[in-house]
Amino acid sequence: SLQDEETRKDYDYMLDHPEEYYRHYYHYYSRRLAPKVDVRIVILVTVCAISVFQFFSWWSSYNEAINYLATVPKYRIQATEIARQQGLLNRTKEKGKNRRSKEEIREEEEEIIKDIIKNKIDIKGGYQKPKIYDILLFQILLAPFYLCKYLVWYCWWIYCFTIKGQEYGKEEKLYIIRRYMKMSQSQFDSLEDHQKETFLERQLWIRENYEVYKQEQEEELKKKMAMDPRWKRYRRWMRNEGPGRLTFIDD
Repeated sequence: SLQDEETRKDYDYMLDHPEEYYRHYYHYYSRRLAPKVDVRIVILVTVCAISVFQFFSWWSSYNEAINYLATVPKYRIQATEIARQQGLLNRTKEKGKNRRSKEEIREEEEEIIKDIIKNKIDIKGGYQKPKIYDILLFQILLAPFYLCKYLVWYCWWIYCFTIKGQEYGKEEKLYIIRRYMKMSQSQFDSLEDHQKETFLERQLWIRENYEVYKQEQEEELKKKMAMDPRWKRYRRWMRNEGPGRLTFIDD
């Protein structure tokens, strides 16, 4: 019959072209068995997981930083003075029924000092309290806003200082210096105020002045390294032994 003839032709074709059969077979079952998951959901879940990890990791690092700052005299003295002014340290030394051991008093005073460092003292640079807007999820959501904000600021900069030729203010000078030094905002904020004043006094926002300053810093660093005993030992080792030095010893 006609149907048997067509079936025979299809059968003969598949025998002559087996690679097509297996290809169709593979594509058919790969589509049937593939998990039907929306890629957008996978990306969203991944971003959220990374953001949660970021936030808790930053908080852990922040608490470690506070514990460290509580041992730094500059911050500890400020915090202790504020605690005394507010009468917080006197409460830890109550007598009578509420009397506590010296260890308990010491621990409570330590917590008071840390709490004041967190909330009362202006901490700059990498020790700042983590902000939820810094995590990946919000950075992605706010990317269009940050882009528009940067374009507005850039146009304002060009208009004021390139077109109109206005003189730089203090913040603009420090911004240019920071860009020359290739430092992030948090790194630059962590510098002492007297260092920034030195930058301004030397007019480092002018490229030529900055290049002179950079050369001086490099020379000073070379002198320090030359006088450092550890660096001397390292150079001696590199000269005498060094990584990858081949030796041949006869048995």
